[in-house]
Amino acid sequence: MLHSCGGGRIPKPGEISLAHNGVLFLDELTEFNKHTLELMRGPLEDGIVSISRVNASLTYPCNFMLIASMNPCPCGYYGAKDKNCTCTKSQINRYIGKISGPLLDRIDIHIEVEGVDYKKLESEEKQESSEEIKKRVNKARIIQLERYKEYGIYSNSELSPDLMQKYCKLGKSEKEILQNAFEKLGLSARAYVRILKVARTIADLDEKENIEIKHIAEAVKYRDLDKKYWGN
Repeated sequence: MLHSCGGGRIPKPGEISLAHNGVLFLDELTEFNKHTLELMRGPLEDGIVSISRVNASLTYPCNFMLIASMNPCPCGYYGAKDKNCTCTKSQINRYIGKISGPLLDRIDIHIEVEGVDYKKLESEEKQESSEEIKKRVNKARIIQLERYKEYGIYSNSELSPDLMQKYCKLGKSEKEILQNAFEKLGLSARAYVRILKVARTIADLDEKENIEIKHIAEAVKYRDLDKKYWGN
């Protein structure tokens, strides 16, 4: 069982604190205890976790990157293009219902990975290498480190509301796209903030000073998966 937030008679740090300034990967997310997952909501937002016991009350840091994977249903084929799902509607709802909307809302990017067909595996089409991707990511990291060096933060994810107004400014067209997405997808205020931060990061990867239409559109695309599965 995942002891995510820590505990014990004498409070000890859990996995989220042990992953501080690193990555916590949860495979098969729906197999974890729902209550345990819900306990991560506050720490994901605040970057700290507080544990109170009779003997002591301690606060541990937990500024971590959460990466998780899951199937869309028990059989794994709900929504697949080339295979039939054998699950009932109630089974699907019960399965994905283990992940609450508020928890999902705190995850910046939602990606659906489809099965790969044989032709793509055999394709000789040149793909961007991991080394090339690493160079782009490192450039974006340097851009952010330089931009925020006087504020004591290191990345776009740490932007305060005031800094977002300064560094996530949008033009008229970008605002219209974001407004349309907000209204059409029924996004929350938290999702709106996360879209802006992701768009800022996409612009940095593109080595652009300003957030452009394509950056907003891509960031919005990363927020519509919950409406496809959890919105039904």
